[in-house]
Amino acid sequence: MKKLLCGLLFLLSLEASAQENVTFQKPSSEILALADFIRPPQIRMSNDHNWILFLYRPTYKSLAELGQEEMKLAGLRINPATNVESAETFFSKFSLKKIADDKEITDFTGMPANPSLANLTFSPDNTKLAFTNTNTTGTALFILDLKSLQVKQLTSYVLNTLLDAPYKWFRNSERLLISTLPVNRIKLIDQTKDLPTGPVVSTSDGQVSQLRTYQDLLKNPQDETNFETLVQSELQIVDLEGAVQKFSDKAIFAGTSFSPNGEYILVNTIKKPYSYIVPYSRFPQETAIYDLTGKLITKVNDVPLIEVMPKGFSASRTGRRNLHWRDDKPATLAYVEALDGGDPGKNVEFRDALYTLDFPFTSSPKLITKTKDRFAGVIWGNDQYAMVSSQWYDTRNVKTFLINPSSGASKLINDRNSQDIYNDPGDVFRARNNFGTYPMSIQNDKVFLIGKGFTKEGEFPFVDELDLKSLKKKRLYTAKKSELQERIVQLIDPKTGDMMVSLQSASVFPNYFTKNIKTGKQKALTQLKNPFTNLEKVHKEILNYKRKDSVDLSGTLYLPAGYDFKNKEKLPLLIWAYPREYKDKNTAGQSTANPKEFTYPSYGSFIYWVSKGYVVLDNAAFPIVGEGTQEPNDTFIEQLVANGAAAIDAVDSLGYIDRKKVAVGGHSYGAFMTAHLLSNSNLFAAGIARSGAYNRTLTPFGFQSEQRNFWDDPQLYMTMSPFVSADKMKTPLLLVHGGADNNPGTFTLQTERYFQALKNLGAPVRMVILPREAHGYVAKENIFHLLWEQDKFLEKYLKNK
Repeated sequence: MKKLLCGLLFLLSLEASAQENVTFQKPSSEILALADFIRPPQIRMSNDHNWILFLYRPTYKSLAELGQEEMKLAGLRINPATNVESAETFFSKFSLKKIADDKEITDFTGMPANPSLANLTFSPDNTKLAFTNTNTTGTALFILDLKSLQVKQLTSYVLNTLLDAPYKWFRNSERLLISTLPVNRIKLIDQTKDLPTGPVVSTSDGQVSQLRTYQDLLKNPQDETNFETLVQSELQIVDLEGAVQKFSDKAIFAGTSFSPNGEYILVNTIKKPYSYIVPYSRFPQETAIYDLTGKLITKVNDVPLIEVMPKGFSASRTGRRNLHWRDDKPATLAYVEALDGGDPGKNVEFRDALYTLDFPFTSSPKLITKTKDRFAGVIWGNDQYAMVSSQWYDTRNVKTFLINPSSGASKLINDRNSQDIYNDPGDVFRARNNFGTYPMSIQNDKVFLIGKGFTKEGEFPFVDELDLKSLKKKRLYTAKKSELQERIVQLIDPKTGDMMVSLQSASVFPNYFTKNIKTGKQKALTQLKNPFTNLEKVHKEILNYKRKDSVDLSGTLYLPAGYDFKNKEKLPLLIWAYPREYKDKNTAGQSTANPKEFTYPSYGSFIYWVSKGYVVLDNAAFPIVGEGTQEPNDTFIEQLVANGAAAIDAVDSLGYIDRKKVAVGGHSYGAFMTAHLLSNSNLFAAGIARSGAYNRTLTPFGFQSEQRNFWDDPQLYMTMSPFVSADKMKTPLLLVHGGADNNPGTFTLQTERYFQALKNLGAPVRMVILPREAHGYVAKENIFHLLWEQDKFLEKYLKNK
């Protein structure tokens, strides 16, 4: 009888934790009022600063959209019916406004019905706006004349939007280079019906390499054929009347760009052999120069298949890379070559060299400069001035040099930790030249720097003038303290002092203004409304506190509207975080948190729950520091726990919370963090982990910022796997994952296997797999259900604990 009773109890326990048949739910009214909103438009400005473009898109996608047919090939997810990437986001409409006029133009003659718009660009002369529309069969090119407001369809629905923009304007604004599907292309292979002719075989030639885990790769010859069918295109030229002329035969074009003078076109093509272990970006590529008739001038680069790479984030491939047109010259190419074989483990004086190659590209390349660290970018100015940056990942160091492209002379002008946001010098102002390109703007041997202006005291954007001869800086403008946070969107003209700024506060939606640095005069360009008025009376502040080892931490603290600061009711606390690695404590303690930043709730945070009586610490700092020879992950778990304890102590010291009712949550690496915190501390009453990776042996060649592989330090990988410590999990955990996650390392399998381990070990855990979602969630049905799941979970295990 006792055995029978035990058996019945066992069966009942299985039934209690069995699969639930749950239909899509909507969250409570407080959360739904915030989640079901109309998305404000995106804003763009024309090159001549005369037009503002308003772009409107639906707030969410639908589950039906995610359910369209999809092919996963070489790192791509493609809708074969439209030949567009599955994740493409379309705009449903647009409007225009002249900056000198307050009237918004919404009606355009000739617009396609029920549009799905993308790839909107102004012509070089700013008299036209080009855009694409996608229907159920493909994508077509349209042109809007900004004077007549007439829309004209230039092509049928045959554009290929994969791998490169489907069109590029010629410099004269009268023609466009377009990528079209080949005529009479072969049909796609249905692998459910096509029998394989043999097994899939892969081999290794014995070379050591370090490759991350990729998804959606080619798997067999049928995949190769389908990949070719979908990504191959022909290049053609179309004029504004719709007349088309051939430019090239079909190939797999991975990128095209016009020379600054508009007379030549740089064309990258992908070639065989393809690979089953890396995505298309590492397939062999050839780069060639053509004239405007499609005649080949010369080949300038040939890159082999890249399946082998040295270890380290500072590694690079050999051969010419970063091939591009020099902005300040009519037709000069620039490129970089590794001097260390791309191997950061080699001890050499110089890592990289920057070269240029002048038309007709047959002479010997000219050496411009060498860098002791890995090349990180160049901003061209003229024959006397350019800026070259280098970086080294292990130390997080970045350097910027002022170089003379003619003589090779070089001066160090900035040397800092790349994570040191308080000492960021800003971005170099680049102005449109007579070619229509954007080199560094140099005026009387001076350039201008636009900075975000993060400081310990807050965010104060600035404009600096840098004298290129003396290297002395002069501050031209700093945003003043105000109830509204000002951010510099664009410096329009340093001579006149005109710029475009945005102004916002916690309850004022960001709006755009023209502003003059010299006079302070500003004019409103937009009047966008706050779509989240229910949060207007929520209390928001930046909470600064310290970890037990004195590392400065911060987070954005939210209290419910009407919170009684006198009596201080102790409420449940939700902490949302994402751990980040640093090489020193000073930069780890720097913060970009801003109480004047607009409060924009999304499924990616806990902010919704402040409307339901929770205290929320959003974007809580969770730095992982490894100074000197120590790597951050050497003490990952200890630092996670210290971060969590410091956050709870800081809010608790203010008297706002019941510290027995604290939950933590995170997405991706934040989910990984959450699992560790619940397994290795008693700080939290519940946790929510979304789209994480929990078994590091499934990502054996590095993860996040870890360069060591599993065989370098097996114990590290085991210690950093929440799966291994699943037997220690006793805290309620909600696991969520997208059913079609394509992010490297965060396979949906990670959550499924972790759930199975926790369930069999008796942990209180619930798993929700959102159908058809990738690493980020986009479908309205899934997002609303996710909010419902989280709400029910928190009510049960936290608020009503």
